[in-house]
Formats: sequence, structure tokens, C-alpha cells
Amino acid sequence: MKNASALELDHLVVAARSLEEGAGFIADTLGVEPTAGGVHAAMGTHNRLLGLWGGAYLEVIAIDPSAECERAGDTDARPRWFALDDAAMRARLERGPYLAHWVARVPRPKDLGRWQAQYPARIASVMPMARGDLTWRLTVPPDGAFPSWQGAGDGIVPTLIQWDTVAHPSARLPQTGLALKSLKARHPRADEVRAQLEWLGAAHLIEWESAGDGIAALTAEIETPAGVRTLA
Repeated sequence: MKNASALELDHLVVAARSLEEGAGFIADTLGVEPTAGGVHAAMGTHNRLLGLWGGAYLEVIAIDPSAECERAGDTDARPRWFALDDAAMRARLERGPYLAHWVARVPRPKDLGRWQAQYPARIASVMPMARGDLTWRLTVPPDGAFPSWQGAGDGIVPTLIQWDTVAHPSARLPQTGLALKSLKARHPRADEVRAQLEWLGAAHLIEWESAGDGIAALTAEIETPAGVRTLA
């Protein structure tokens, strides 16, 4: 029987300096070009999307250059999500796009807003978002950093999302023949990260590898018509 409190994998996040660079990386790796997504005006970002079998998808996200001037003049603009304003992230993206993060879906009847209000030390503040007729809420730390627990995260602790629209966006994406086989992680502080995943109800969604090099990283094995490909 499924654990009613267990989270579900919603989507993978590939960060890139530009959507064109990110889309090319996905096409080269998986053999399929992501389709047009949209703009996140509140965050100054935009994306492209790629459907995966089973109600999940892959998102390529980048800073929207058309929003730079407007944000530069907005003293209230908050840092972008997924650490895109962080100097270390920008330096990493100079080496090319990569699988930076993942997002876990909070199924109903649990309400993400109430859950966060109960445990503000463990779950970042919830931000309402909209794009076209899609509406959702997700957790975004005020500084735009990746979620963490006791200072450990680095993209391995997931962002949480709850969709307020009936249809999940993956249902609108073209069929690709791609399916996520496994999501793997390594982290030098794996015990802390693993404890947070257990607490969230997300530990079953990820496998662990040795962090012998001391570097945190995500790896996704994806089944394609041409065989299994690794996204990292």
C-alpha cells in the first residue's frame, strides 16, 4: 500500500546559462529537443520542457535576458530560485549546463502551505506562481538558494511543489519515449541530507552513490529509444 504521506517526483531541473545552450545539451544527451515552456516573471527566468513517462518532466531553466533591465531597477526583486544568482552557480554554468536539482510533488490531501507553516525550520517559505493557465505553489528560500537541512543541500534536498490546476503540465507535453530509470545522488554530508529526505517522505525517490570525491551531484539514468543515457 502506498504511503499517503510519500512525495512524488515532479520534475528534474537542468540549469544553463541560456535556454539555447541548455536545449542543445539535452538534445545531445537524450536525443530529443525540449519544447517551448514559458516565462516566470516573478523570478526573471524562463524555461523549456521535456516530457518523461509516468507523469514527470524535465525542465531546462535559465535567466531570462529580457528581464534583466527590469529587475535591475526593481529594488524589491528577490533573488532568483535554484541559486541562479549565486556566484558559485554562475561559475559552474560557465562549464556548461548540468542536472542541478529536482522537485518533489506534495500530493493531496496534504496542503503544502499548512505543512510549511507547521515546520518553518524544515521547509522553506511557499511562493504562489502562475504561467498561463497553470498555477502552483512551491518552496523558495528567501535568498534563492537550494533547500537544505543543517547547512547541507547543494541541490540534493528537493524543492517542494503543489499544483493547483487539475491537469499536471506533463500531460500537455509531446510524447518522447523517454522514461526516468533512476535518480542518484552523492553528497559529502549524506547522513544529514538523507535524514531530511526521510523526514519529507522523499527518500524512496533517490538512490545513493559514494561521495568519494567530496562533491555533491545528481545523476539521472534515462531510458531512450536509443538506450539508457546518463544526465549529470
